[in-house]
Amino acid sequence: MARSDTDSDDETIDHLEQLKNKVSGLCKAKLKEFVLNVMDECDVLHSENNMLIDECDELKNTIKELEQENKILKSEKVDLDISNLVLHEGLKRTKEILKLKEDSFVTRLAKLEKESLDLKERVESLLVENNRLHKKLKQVETNLAANRRWDQATQALNWLSKNNNQGKKGLGFKRQHIV
Repeated sequence: MARSDTDSDDETIDHLEQLKNKVSGLCKAKLKEFVLNVMDECDVLHSENNMLIDECDELKNTIKELEQENKILKSEKVDLDISNLVLHEGLKRTKEILKLKEDSFVTRLAKLEKESLDLKERVESLLVENNRLHKKLKQVETNLAANRRWDQATQALNWLSKNNNQGKKGLGFKRQHIV
């Protein structure tokens, strides 16, 4: 049985005092019995002491194992802290790069939007110019068709005047006698 140190010390002292008081008035047989009891008690205390020493050794071994595990865990923690720091720095750099790219993207987007607006205005003006040119083309085609008809009529009249004139000076003209 394991006893606490203060309990066992107090009990031992009390027990020894009681034993001393009893021994002073006892006979040899009784003293022999008490000596055997004391020896048995010493054996019990000695075996308890050995058990406590064994438990202490086991606890020391456990402490050594825990210290080793603690060293390993501290080493792993340091490695994890380094990895975490590296990842944190990488994340920080990535955020900075992302911010720069975002700023560049916003600038390029604004530039492209302006160019798009300029191109849209230019396309609209070109469409207006195109419509104007189509109207002008239709007018030119109409004038060309009229001129072709006029040219054909003129050619027809010239042919008629050359071929059907028979000495007359023009179609529909009568000769006038000049006096």
